[in-house]
Amino acid sequence: METAENLVRLDTLVTGSRLVVRSKKDWRFAAVSKMDEGRVVLTVASPSGYSYRLRRDPDTEIMVEGTIPVLKYDESDTWRDNLSHYDVRW
Repeated sequence: METAENLVRLDTLVTGSRLVVRSKKDWRFAAVSKMDEGRVVLTVASPSGYSYRLRRDPDTEIMVEGTIPVLKYDESDTWRDNLSHYDVRW
């Protein structure tokens, strides 16, 4: 359920903030790495151990579920149902 209290803009997060984002197949952990030229750069962790960057508009909406920020996405699954599995050795 989306209310005004649990919707914030991406540019309100500070550098280093963690959030959950949707990839093509699953949900992944990400961090705000910098604000650059009117864009917010996110570093996304990949299950294989690598990471990649996403650039989003500062006006992008984020839902806050409890204390967890989640980048809004138009999929039917939730991040709790389909969170990416990471290598447990690390």
